[in-house]
Amino acid sequence: MARLTVLFLLVALTFVQEVTAQLRNARQEESHSTGTPLWTNATAFPKDVWTFARIRYDSYSGWDKWKTDFPDSDLNLSYRVQQMTSIPTDPDARVIDITDPEFFSYPWVYIVEPGNLVFSEQEVVILRRYLLNGGFLMCDDFWGVAEYENLHEQLKRVFPTREPVELPIEHPIFHCVFDLKAKPQVPNVNLGMQSQYNGGITWERPDAKTPEYKAIFDDKGRIMVMICHNTDLGDGWEREGEYEYFFREFSEKKAFPLGINIIVYSMTH
Repeated sequence: MARLTVLFLLVALTFVQEVTAQLRNARQEESHSTGTPLWTNATAFPKDVWTFARIRYDSYSGWDKWKTDFPDSDLNLSYRVQQMTSIPTDPDARVIDITDPEFFSYPWVYIVEPGNLVFSEQEVVILRRYLLNGGFLMCDDFWGVAEYENLHEQLKRVFPTREPVELPIEHPIFHCVFDLKAKPQVPNVNLGMQSQYNGGITWERPDAKTPEYKAIFDDKGRIMVMICHNTDLGDGWEREGEYEYFFREFSEKKAFPLGINIIVYSMTH
């Protein structure tokens, strides 16, 4: 009986992995929050759009952490980009593997919860080529020293001689569309709601009190990698419709403005 149970679990795990691998866009997954907006673009230029491209990756934990806040964060941010700027956006977003032949078709890619991320050797080579050829990677929603050290280790495999640099608040990425006065810390929705009553605590752990925004530059000074540490911009995008306080305090003031700034900056520099 025990052997049959183990066999069943292995078959079920294989099925889940196959289904997960078939995900190609955010519309294939049901909303995990309050629903997502729908919109259309001009039919004459269906590919003349900006696309939220989420990287599917492996992690040491074995969990699908790459799916955190999916699909709502992807679709809500995409909607806000086309609503608040002149940039037409893909209404379906995209899930992409680094090894996918189409990977280089997406100039902006997103990794969530990289605290347990691990790249394969093939992915390291491809990602290095992608970034040096003009690609832009945004990393978001990871907290504390240990998770940062893991991402740092993986990025050093991509760029052994380049170090992330903390961006000052004066950097244009904080001002190019929305003028941010401070580096925002966006908590998960539960902590955000509790912050009304606990003295404004918005960090998930004691070693994550200060939000950090670091970048890796190419030889011409272009940002290739944007690292958003000790903050969860994705939850601000995903959970925008659940509580008015969370929307007004974190989604509207912080998560969407900085997300849009990062996207516009990446497309114009």
